[in-house]
Amino acid sequence: MKVEINHLKKSYYGHVVLDIDRLSVPDHKITAIVGPNGAGKSTLLNIMGDLLEKDSGEILYDGDEKIPHKAVTLVFQEPYLISTTVAENILYPMKLRKMDKGIMKERLDFLSKELSLTPLLNKKSHQLSLGETQKAALARALSFEPELLLLDEPSASIDPYTTNEIEKLLLKLNREKGTTMCIITHNLVQAKRLADHVVLLNKGKVVESCPANRFFHSPERPETKKFIEGELLI
Repeated sequence: MKVEINHLKKSYYGHVVLDIDRLSVPDHKITAIVGPNGAGKSTLLNIMGDLLEKDSGEILYDGDEKIPHKAVTLVFQEPYLISTTVAENILYPMKLRKMDKGIMKERLDFLSKELSLTPLLNKKSHQLSLGETQKAALARALSFEPELLLLDEPSASIDPYTTNEIEKLLLKLNREKGTTMCIITHNLVQAKRLADHVVLLNKGKVVESCPANRFFHSPERPETKKFIEGELLI
């Protein structure tokens, strides 16, 4: 799913947090959204996922301004699971979409295996560790094979092994299913590992948006070079 953003603005109490003239998220690719704290990254993702109302502008999903809710999902940095088992959490979106029971079981088995959740399927959500919760939330989000997956710092507070499991699955599904993904990350090394395309936001504006190789090796903007080298953007 290709996402095109035009003249998007969002303010809180008179303070502009997003002011994006144009931005394209290429379809079937992984796009990393990076930038300093307060750059507007989470606000942008929430607007793209229709969880937050924009002040003005448009967002087009494959050319249509109406968001296809059944094909889009968002995973938060601190995800919320319903108070039931891991299995029921993963099955929930598929039940809502009245998917075939055979397909539901197939998807449950595949995702639980890929994310090492099989031994935890009958465990209650409140009994999970942070990493287990994050993996269960991701499995739930992926269960119905969304066309657009939005991820807000999905591995910010978890260990490297769990991060590796999550990254391997994201890459696998992107390459095999063509799932379009937008991932917010403060980890530039992670962005290098995952992203085909990188967007740098600062103070609500797009500083640079380009293929990952160019972003990291020959950026056009001096601000991008400073950010990559760890300097503060003022």
